[in-house]
Amino acid sequence: MTIASLLEPVTGQPGPARLAHAADWMQGRTLYGGASALVAYTMATRAFPDLPPLRAGQVAFVAPVGEEIELHAEIVRQGRNVTQVRSEILCEGRVALSAFWLFGEGREANAVHPAARPEDWPGPPEDNADVSHSFAPAFVAKNFELRHGQPKGSERGATVRRWARLIEDHSLDPVSKLVLMGDVMPPGAMRAMQRVGPISSINWSFNVLDPGSRSQGGWYLAENASQHADAGYSSERLRMWDTEGRQVLDGLQCVAVFG
Repeated sequence: MTIASLLEPVTGQPGPARLAHAADWMQGRTLYGGASALVAYTMATRAFPDLPPLRAGQVAFVAPVGEEIELHAEIVRQGRNVTQVRSEILCEGRVALSAFWLFGEGREANAVHPAARPEDWPGPPEDNADVSHSFAPAFVAKNFELRHGQPKGSERGATVRRWARLIEDHSLDPVSKLVLMGDVMPPGAMRAMQRVGPISSINWSFNVLDPGSRSQGGWYLAENASQHADAGYSSERLRMWDTEGRQVLDGLQCVAVFG
């Protein structure tokens, strides 16, 4: 089912909504994190349609998000260039996701320092083999095409990197696509786990480096890298690059590692 169908019930009006097509985006008993974040982001932009481009987001995954939800959005502060918006998803009367969005008009650049290309650039997606979905959650196989993004036999450490694109995006705007795809990789801590066990995202904070990004063929190189894992948690850095090697998203995430 397309992402447009999932987002159709999000009208921008506060109150109850039913995500009738959530089944194809479920990860266990909750909506996939990128999809639930996109629902909250879409609520913000449809409630306040004249916002400037998104520059940053802070998302707290508080509890499972299912079909029956309640949506709210409010402008916290609106300045001359920057508008800050809070949106929330409630399930059974309790907050299941809380998001804080920073929208900002572009200004004449004073500081210019382009992000570096990723180390060990894997080459374009067409030069890399398809990734099997045999161990991935069902929503990944239904909605994403994946290709390898790390050289075979290389020392990958606690890093997971893949080329990814949506099978169907139906002209999804660039920022919505980044929000939806930014959390698609499993945490890098998965490669450091000593035993098989569940993992769960707790939060996600990210900066949008290029709100107008339109990567060739819809492909983005997505990477999750554990910076530190211990005591049942992993601090992860999440990044995305376009097919030209330009970084478009930079983020951090706390992940619970069970087992």
